[in-house]
This record gives sequence, structure tokens and C-alpha cells, in this order.
Amino acid sequence: MVKDLIIKTLFVDSLSDEIDTGEGVSIEDATHLFTFFKNCSLFRWSDANNDCEDRANAICILLDSWNIPNYKGWVFSGYVFRKIGFLKNMWKYHVAAAIPVVEGNEVNIYVIDPATLDALMKVEDWAANVTDNPQSYHLVKRGTTYIFPANIRKDKWYDRNKRNYNWTIQGLSGINGVSTKGKAQLRFNKKRVLKTRHLFNELRKTKPTFLSPAIHQFTGQENG
Repeated sequence: MVKDLIIKTLFVDSLSDEIDTGEGVSIEDATHLFTFFKNCSLFRWSDANNDCEDRANAICILLDSWNIPNYKGWVFSGYVFRKIGFLKNMWKYHVAAAIPVVEGNEVNIYVIDPATLDALMKVEDWAANVTDNPQSYHLVKRGTTYIFPANIRKDKWYDRNKRNYNWTIQGLSGINGVSTKGKAQLRFNKKRVLKTRHLFNELRKTKPTFLSPAIHQFTGQENG
């Protein structure tokens, strides 16, 4: 497995954000969250080729509302870095929500991506899973990061704001509001978008009952 990961995907530390290793959720909560989002009707997981940044952003917004620490896992084809390497479906990039999970004496980042996975998976395994031809390049960013710039540099990524929040709601509605086709669709699907916005806002107010009452504060040692 380690050999396979080295061949298929490389971690780009220079573009990744620092991970807070002081807190995380249990693997049980993380697994329940994956199942929850997989079965949530607001997410069009079957449409894997579109709006991945909006699904990831929506999950991170919900996790923020429920006080769950979160990140985003990003994986890029070699094309983005002017190198050889392809992702599945000829994607140039793919992104999914991620959460820190406390396992023994360490914190690992797991990805929530029912568009490509049947179960929770560590970010490096997820990146390898969507890599078709080595090598891909993966990294971890804050959950508030929405999209990358044309010239990818660590300090130039675009954070969440009102404009891309609207794009996220539109994406959940099955409309790419950035594209010419999507802008035309918005004229005839205003009610659908308003309904999605209402359902999403209601979900933000409703923390799932299966979640533990508090985040695991990690001290570097297992509890006795």
C-alpha cells in the first residue's frame, strides 16, 4: 500500500495549510458523518463530474455550524503543475470535505466524498484512489478555502464569501452558476434554488443527534 501511494500521489506540503493536531472527532462520529452525508438528499453524489467544490464547501459550512473541525482535501493532475499524471475521468482537480480523526496517539485527516467512495478514507488513500495515471498531487487546506487561483500559490487561494456561497447553493441545486449555461438555467429555476437554500439553512440549525456532545481535545496521549 505504501509503495502504491508513493507511486500514485505525492503530498504537497508547501501548498497545504497547517493542521491543528490538538482536536478531532472519533472514528465512530466520522463514520456516521460520512453515512449521513451520503444519504442526504441535498447532495447529488451521482453527478461526480460537476460541482465538487460546492459539495465540499456545503459540508464544511454545515460542519462549522455544528462546531466540528474541518478541512478540504484537494488532489490535482500533473497538468496543473506541468508534470505527467492524470486523474480519473480526466479531471484536472477534485476536492472533498475532510475531518480530523483522533486515532490512538495521532490525528489523521479523513475525506468525506461519496461521489468517489463507499466509505470514509484517509486523504492520501483518497487521492490515490482518484488517480488514474501517476502521479497526482494532493494537499490539505482549511475548510473555509473555496477555490484556487490560476497561478496556484499558498497565500492566494480564495476563501468563502457571499458570492461563492451563492454558487454553493446553486451547485447543490444542480446548476453551475458560474457557467454560461448555468446562468441561463438560473432564470428558470429560481424556486428550486430558493428551496435548496431553505433546506440547507434548516440543516445548519440541526446538529445530528449521533454526534458526541464535545470535540475530542487531543493531548498527544491516550486517555486512561
